[in-house]
Amino acid sequence: MIAVATSLSDRVLAALSTVADPELDEPITDLGFVRSVRIQDGNVTVHLRLPTSFCSPNFAYLMASDALDALRKVERIGAVVVQLDDHHDSDKINAGLAAEAGYVGTFGVEAEESLDDLRRIFQEKAHLAAMERCAAALLRDTELIVDNLQLVTLADLPEGPQKEALLRRRVAIGLGVHPGDPVVVDEQGGPLAAEDVPLRLRFAKSVRISMEGNAHFCRGLLATRYGGTP
Repeated sequence: MIAVATSLSDRVLAALSTVADPELDEPITDLGFVRSVRIQDGNVTVHLRLPTSFCSPNFAYLMASDALDALRKVERIGAVVVQLDDHHDSDKINAGLAAEAGYVGTFGVEAEESLDDLRRIFQEKAHLAAMERCAAALLRDTELIVDNLQLVTLADLPEGPQKEALLRRRVAIGLGVHPGDPVVVDEQGGPLAAEDVPLRLRFAKSVRISMEGNAHFCRGLLATRYGGTP
């Protein structure tokens, strides 16, 4: 197999596509949050933007920090600068990123909660949404009924983007990805009794719909603020 060379620009965009909005569980590139990318002599400057100036500062910091971390892993990249534009805490966040001060060092006493805890909350929500999508697809596309969903394992899921998304999200929160592991699980990743599955799926569906609705809303706000198509 012949390796295909990629440009630094391609590698930068690929790295940014791995960074997700923690609440929406969608790449910042797909959401339109990457305002500009400037590459000069191997050095990269990225400007990010958000739908409103008052988006949660911890979400804003998390995305900007994740973008910086992702870019620093890019092969043959020089100096990296990530800046957040038009946010009420832009100056504070940009200064903290430049100084590598970390979340607590950036916000001081305002940093009331751990970013790791916040990240975990949204990773668990992303897993719920991915789990529900896979279960709903099985119910829609096969003869499987809800009463038997507790018997379905990862090996039973058809290969494709939905299964890949579920596996990634299970890994992110420390759940197993063995082919024999159940698809529909409880809060701790354990198996469910048949009678508990419908309630679990209803809750997961509500989480998924909320995330998808928020993503649509944010795209609309971003288009209103900066112009373009949501």
